[in-house]
This record gives sequence, structure tokens and C-alpha cells, in this order.
Amino acid sequence: MRVNLVTKDKVEKVVFVVDRKDLDYQTQKEFDAFEKDSVDATENTAHLVKQLSDNTKLIVTTLQKLNTAITKEKHGRKIDRLKDKKVVFIFDECHRSQFGETHQNIKKYFQKAQMIGFTGTPISEVNSVGKINGISATTNMLFKECLHKYVITDAIRDENVLKFSVEYVGRYKEKEGSNTYIDMEVEAIDTQELLASPKRLEKITDYIITEHDRKTHQKTFNAMFCVSSIDVLQKYYDLFQKKKEEGKHNLKIATIFSYGTNEENNDANGNYQEEEEVFGMVAEPRAEYGFNHSRNILDRYIGHYNEMFGTNFSTKDSQTFYNYYNDIAKRVRNKEVDLIIVVNMFLTGFDSPQLNTLFVDKNLKYHGLIQAFSRTNRIIGEKKSQGNIVCFRNLKSATDDAVTLFSNKEAIQKIIIQPIEYYIELFKNFLEKLKFVAPEIQSVDTYQTEQEKFEFVTAFRELMRILNVLKSFTDFSFEQLEMTEFEFDGYKSKYLDIWTGQRNPPTVGKVSILDDVDFELELIHRDEINVSYILSLLANITEIKGSKREAKIKEIREILSGDAQLRSKKELIEKFIDENLPHIPDGDSVSDEFDNFWNKERTDAFEKIAEEESLNKEKFQETIDSFLFTSKIPKMSDALKLLEIKPKLTERNNIGKRIIQKVQDFVEVFIEGVAS
Repeated sequence: MRVNLVTKDKVEKVVFVVDRKDLDYQTQKEFDAFEKDSVDATENTAHLVKQLSDNTKLIVTTLQKLNTAITKEKHGRKIDRLKDKKVVFIFDECHRSQFGETHQNIKKYFQKAQMIGFTGTPISEVNSVGKINGISATTNMLFKECLHKYVITDAIRDENVLKFSVEYVGRYKEKEGSNTYIDMEVEAIDTQELLASPKRLEKITDYIITEHDRKTHQKTFNAMFCVSSIDVLQKYYDLFQKKKEEGKHNLKIATIFSYGTNEENNDANGNYQEEEEVFGMVAEPRAEYGFNHSRNILDRYIGHYNEMFGTNFSTKDSQTFYNYYNDIAKRVRNKEVDLIIVVNMFLTGFDSPQLNTLFVDKNLKYHGLIQAFSRTNRIIGEKKSQGNIVCFRNLKSATDDAVTLFSNKEAIQKIIIQPIEYYIELFKNFLEKLKFVAPEIQSVDTYQTEQEKFEFVTAFRELMRILNVLKSFTDFSFEQLEMTEFEFDGYKSKYLDIWTGQRNPPTVGKVSILDDVDFELELIHRDEINVSYILSLLANITEIKGSKREAKIKEIREILSGDAQLRSKKELIEKFIDENLPHIPDGDSVSDEFDNFWNKERTDAFEKIAEEESLNKEKFQETIDSFLFTSKIPKMSDALKLLEIKPKLTERNNIGKRIIQKVQDFVEVFIEGVAS
């Protein structure tokens, strides 16, 4: 598009317009990914005016800065020449921020402007929230006919986004014994007083605390909780905080909301500005709050955030608040925040692939609903199989209406994943295929060919994928399957044996049909099973004697064999069990004794690698530290710099690869998953 537009002689400029400062920077990065320095972003209104008046062809700016540039006389004089020139404006997320005076100001000022809008949720008469000249304000009214459609079903088909798993929690859930049943009125509630009752809010808070780890795969991902108002947000936040202080959860919780009208609007600088009710498309009436009241509440919550992360944010001015907005967005993306509670902020335009669950206690509809749900469906790895939506209000009809409006009625089945019964039946079908290639767990040990191993790996991998979806359902338990968890773990151990053998092949240079198989180990590793967990099990058996002790140790060995990350530590942990554990008098001493054992083994391994490869120990340690900090595998040139003796030119490649692998193995064995 850039080439087509900016190279046309009759087009004076192309201006890409976003409605938030963070999207300004994000858009520039996207353009730069295609062609470095292909676009100029605006730092402030004066900078934008300079770009509009010089020969800059492609500009990225915010709606606020653009409006200030054309409405303030001191700026308008400098860009008068563009009034009758052909300027192309491209508006991102044009379902919002386009129905006020700003859009009309742009059209009035740039008399030959060409307007192009992008949105996944266009505004029609059905979901319009305002009027222009007495007529329902729609996207078609502002941008004329639609040029092209690429709807959510297309994106799901092309595997650009995920489907949604939508669960409704409350009395209207009729399935007997369902875990989504909690004793609270939901269907019949239509008054704000009942919706905000302390009893109801506490039950929902307890439910989220209970289900958070299941929904986020033991905090592999994180979650968002959207609520109906600032007042309700305050009640929820205080409940979570109180229960955390009581030791009932250890979730890292943060919040952000609009605390009042931006006081500093002297000369638009593109700072964050968001109109809550329009963006959220909420159906309940807005409660009235004093500016100072909501601002003081937010400052108190930001204080908790500062304590948690060692920061120093506040609402003292718009820039400091914007910095807080950016920081909280970054920490959500980095999984440093487990749950973010919002009213409308972050429900549109915020992309974080790490976010997989949205808890909902507010009335959403049409574009507001699709936008909010879509915070969860960005793709990242096999473990994230769908976006989880947990509704504490009955949004079934609203969901169906929204999907129908932005796609079609038949698309509901393509966008919302099937109920749990479907995946139980699917698991059964693929279990039959697995049993065909491996009737018993021990059958895998008899395989003579790689083709046999390949068929087992692909069959078991399908089971893992289905189980990954099943585990996200609140109602799931292994008792619903025709396979016990013990049996599944047995097959999983054999699966990992094949992966280990493939990772360290006995014959160098031999091509294997398993080389290109993605074992998708993220579906196996469970964060709750780590070295600390193993130590807690060992602490519990120090005083057990005889056959019961041996049985417990056998269980621990099976856990070590069944977890992808712990397998690399299996040999050393078993050494500790065999040589050290018998001499430890009580469970309280296990952790300290293990630390001493582990530190000695780590030091010995470090010294052995340095001696075997003739490495500079100081540089070797720096390389390990750098790898831990950046997660970037050392470069060949960096690995060779560790050597005390310069190798022959013909040997450098093999030696460099070997050193890099040893650095990775050392970190995997001795550091990853060891810290409590």
C-alpha cells in the first residue's frame, strides 16, 4: 500500500492516523519491519506541522495531534497549502474515535482528502451509539462503501487468531454437578444494586482465585478481568487484596482506569486519551464519581503496584499516568502481572499474546464484545489452543448477535469452540489410534524402526493437543476419559524417551524422519512440577520407612521421567536421593542439604567444562549470565572468544557448536526450574 500511495504523483501526502500514542509507536515499528525508516512518526503537534509543511511523504500520527494542528490558528497557517491538495488519511481502528468533531474538522480542512478506514468491527445502524445530523452514525456514513472484508472467520481459517472457549458461570448453568455452578443469581438480575452486592462479588472473587491457574495453564499465560464500573472495580480489587493479605492467593494483580478528564490539554502531545463508555460498548448506566474520588483510589492502587515492582508512578500529571499505562502494558505482555482488572481500558487495541483468559462481569455487546473477547485470541505456541472467556453474566444472546453481525449466523460454530463433550469424544477417537500403534505402554520399547516411533509420536501428540483443550474446561477431570492419568503419564514418559534420543542421536550425520517433528514440549511441561515441588515430596518421606518409603521414591522417579524439564536433572536428583537422602534426619533439612549438594555439583560441572574445552572461566561465567538475562543463544564468534587456546581454522565450527551446546545444557540442568 505504501508504494502504491506515496509514489503516485497526485498524492501529496499519506497520513496514517491512530487514536492512542502507544499505537503511534507500534505502527511505526510495523512499517519499519517492512522497510527501515519508511515512515516518520510525530513527537508532538509542532513536529507534525513541520512534516505536513515539508516534503515528508508518509506520516504516522495521533488523531489528537492532527486535530490540534488544523484547529489552532498558529499551526493552521503553516499548512494552508494542503487544503486543496490530495492527502490520503488512513485511520486505524476506525470503529472508534471517528464520530465526533475531529473527523468533521479533518474533512472540512482538507477539501480533497481521501479517507480510508480499517476495522474488524465496523459500526452499523444496529450497533451505532450516536447520531450525526439526526442520523445513526455508522462507518459507512464516514468512509462510504466497504472496499474489502476479512472477518474473524477468515482469520481463524488462516490460523492468524484462535477460537474462543466461552463459559457462563451461574445458576442458569443447568448441567448437574457442573463446576460452573455457583450459588448466585445471574440470569434474573437486572438492577445495579444486586449486581454489586458484596455476597455476589465475593463469590466471583473466590471463583477467579480458584480457577485462575487452570485457565492460564498454571500461569503459563495471564488473565484480564473486565467489570462494569470504577466503583465495582474498587470493590473487586479490595477483595482480592484482602484475600491476598490473608494468604488465600499469591496472584500479582494490577489495575488501571480513566480517573477523570485530562486536565493538561494546552497543546495536544498525543498522550493517552480514551473515552470509556464508547470503547467498552457497555449496556449498564454509568455511575457518577467525583474526579478526586476515583483519582485517589487509583493512586492507592498504583501505590501497591509501585511496591510490587519497585516503580514510582502516580496520577500527578498526564505524562506520569501515561508512563504507568505503558509500564503496566509491558508487564502484562511479559507475564509479570497475573491478573489485570479494568473497566474499559485495554479492552480494545491492546495486543498481548501471553493473555489467554478474560473474566467478564459487565454487559458487553456487538463491537465492544468482539473487541474485548479478542484480547485473548492472539496466537503463541501450541499450548495456547483458544482464548478463554468466563462470563459471570448471561452474554449468550449478546455473543451470538455480535458474531452474526460481524460475520454470519453460521459462523458461531467456527468462532466458539465446541462443548467439553465434543473433546471427550475426540480424545476417545484418537486414543483408539494410539492403542492401535501402541496397545500397551511397554509396546513402545519393542519398536525397531523409526517409522514405528514416528507413528507413535504423531498419535500421542494429537492426544496431548486435545487434553490441552480439555484441561481449560472448569468441569474437566480424567475420570471422564477412557484412560487414567497414570496411563497417560506412562505413554508420556515413552514419548519423552524418543525425544531425548532424537535430541542426542547416537549416529552423527544420519538423517532421521523424526528430525522435522515438533514434539511440542510446551504441552507437557507443567510449571507446578519443578525442583521445589520434588523437594517438598522428599521432605515428606524422610521419616517413612520400609516398603512405603520405596513406593514413594518410585513415584518421585516416575515424576522425574514424565516432566520434560526435570528429565535433564533426573540423574542428579536421583543421585541425591540415593546418596544423601538416607542421611538426612528430618524434612526441614532437605532443602538446605539439597542446596549444598546442587551447588557442589554445579561447581564441579562448571570446572569440568572449562577444563575439557580450555575455557577462560571468567568469560565462561559471563556468557552463562548473558544467556540467562537475554535468553539469546551465544553466537559462534562469542563462543570461540571463551577459548584460552585459539583452535585451528578447520576445527572452529565443531568446537564452537560444542561450546554453545554445553552452555545451553549447563543452564538447563543447573539453573532453569531450580530456583524456588
